[in-house]
Amino acid sequence: MRRALFRILVMLSALTLAAAGTAHAGEPYRPTGAIEAEFSQRGPWAVTAQTHFGCCDTTGAAYDIWYPTDLGAHGVRHPIVTWGIGTNSEPHRYAYLLEHLASWGFVVIATENRNTGSGVDIAGAARYLVDAAADPASPFHDRLDTGAIGAMGHSQGGSGALNAMADSEGLIDTAVPIELPAQAFCSGASCADTARLRSGSVLFVNGADDALISPSNQPPWQPQGLQSNRAYYDATPPPVTKAWGTLVRANHNDPQGAPDCAHASAPCSTGVYGYLGYPTAWLVAQLWGCDHARRAFEPGSGEFYRPNPNWANQIGATAR
Repeated sequence: MRRALFRILVMLSALTLAAAGTAHAGEPYRPTGAIEAEFSQRGPWAVTAQTHFGCCDTTGAAYDIWYPTDLGAHGVRHPIVTWGIGTNSEPHRYAYLLEHLASWGFVVIATENRNTGSGVDIAGAARYLVDAAADPASPFHDRLDTGAIGAMGHSQGGSGALNAMADSEGLIDTAVPIELPAQAFCSGASCADTARLRSGSVLFVNGADDALISPSNQPPWQPQGLQSNRAYYDATPPPVTKAWGTLVRANHNDPQGAPDCAHASAPCSTGVYGYLGYPTAWLVAQLWGCDHARRAFEPGSGEFYRPNPNWANQIGATAR
């Protein structure tokens, strides 16, 4: 049923894409594949955003939320994405990206906690929505798919997304860590260790210009431990489904683009454009169960793995 309903949404989105014309015309990032171009566009849902929507996480921080305005239309139950912000950032700095995800039917929640590396409050935000789905007084009552939850985060929040998934006892099924920091930049519970993952799926995304904090390969000055996206990828054990790609023109704070770098923290190279298409397709594949989106990540044949001027280091293991 979930897949059938999403096919309707994809058809609606295709009509929107056709009406909008070429994706990102005149912008610094141009998707080269059809699936990436499709999911780089806004989805078919209008979006409502609320700051301080609910309270509280373990530190007393409130939750911000982005969700389809017409919750539950056509009998849909919406998957959940819980977002982790970078160190000392704020959820609104990622509003363009999070609103984009909500336009594809996800309910996106972010704790305002500025230190999310442990993953405790990223997972707690997901549980907050699980409780809301069971509460007859909540607008989310019976409108959420509490069996389809993903964690996504930037920088320290990327570490937190992985930790939340590892410690969630199966509640969180997929993670998308963006600009995942090398272990040299974390300490204690804020460090991620992908060897702890036992199930689910992970898409790693980093920027080629982010060579200090989230390098693609082990730096010569720090060869031991998980100090690169390649090391995190390699340490992720089977049966976890995993993929990794590096955006060629992107730096540490490009995910804050709105959509360009005008309002993002430095360093930012072009903005959020490259973080829209494939991460959205990954979440749609894993949480909506959409075979059309999943085809982008089929090992050996998927669009994501083809030669692409925008991407490097594309690699993937088994598909689900």
